[in-house]
Amino acid sequence: MAENTANTEQQARRNEKVGQVVSTKMQKTIVVEIEMRKAHPKYRRVMKFNKKFYAHDEQNSARVGDVVRIRETRPLSKLKRWTLEEIIRRSSLATLPEEKPLAEESATK
Repeated sequence: MAENTANTEQQARRNEKVGQVVSTKMQKTIVVEIEMRKAHPKYRRVMKFNKKFYAHDEQNSARVGDVVRIRETRPLSKLKRWTLEEIIRRSSLATLPEEKPLAEESATK
């Protein structure tokens, strides 16, 4: 019983981040950009920092522009140390229907 409690605590302590998907060009891999805000040590001005993380997406379900939650895991490759936990919000760009170019429409008439 004590071992199960220790395992759940260890999994719960894993780091989680929320960010936006910026690339899905690799198979089963997404690139998530996290925006961090930190006060400058001397001037106390809040500055933005962006950092990209490579995350494993088993079903290739995430699309560019989605807001996702990623969780830290064991190293899966040279750069991947995160897995896709959930898609928080779908991108509005991904839901737009595909439109035909005007040249194709006039050629078919």
